[in-house]
Amino acid sequence: MQLTPEEQSHQQLLEKWRKAMDLVGPGPIQPHFEDAAKAVNWIDSEGLWLDLGSGAGFPGIALAARHPHLQVHLVESRQKRALFLKQVLQAAQIQNAKILHQRSENLDRGLAQGVISRAYKPPEHALTEARNLLQISGIAVLLLAKHEEPTVDGMELFHVERYQIEGKDRRAVGYRKVA
Repeated sequence: MQLTPEEQSHQQLLEKWRKAMDLVGPGPIQPHFEDAAKAVNWIDSEGLWLDLGSGAGFPGIALAARHPHLQVHLVESRQKRALFLKQVLQAAQIQNAKILHQRSENLDRGLAQGVISRAYKPPEHALTEARNLLQISGIAVLLLAKHEEPTVDGMELFHVERYQIEGKDRRAVGYRKVA
């Protein structure tokens, strides 16, 4: 999969800082970028999106790079990871994203049109958190591997994007907040 120029800058910084800042585990980093890109390519939305537990920038950087019309807030409570993300945004010249160095539980409720997360919390907890942060009709996207699609009151499953990363099944599961 072809990376955007912004994702290429992200990759260069991640390769430089991954070990010193404990950003991703061992092994190649290309699958992380491929996973993020495939998970966000199908999204058709507008407005403010939150990437909960952004960590090393997945999938929030890909979301901002591939959907420049969105405003993306990378939510990260750990200071060193928030500082890394700030470096990525500056180096990649990503104008439609910013860092929120705080816990997601402290964000304003009903704030976002979209919420996305990858390995943030167990899926049911992540979806519940997303529901609390979304406007009515807002979209939550969870990146899942082994888990079944969770069910949470007030959230309606509307899309499952299936793809493979290194021969392993992956899914980006879309939910819509209902009244």
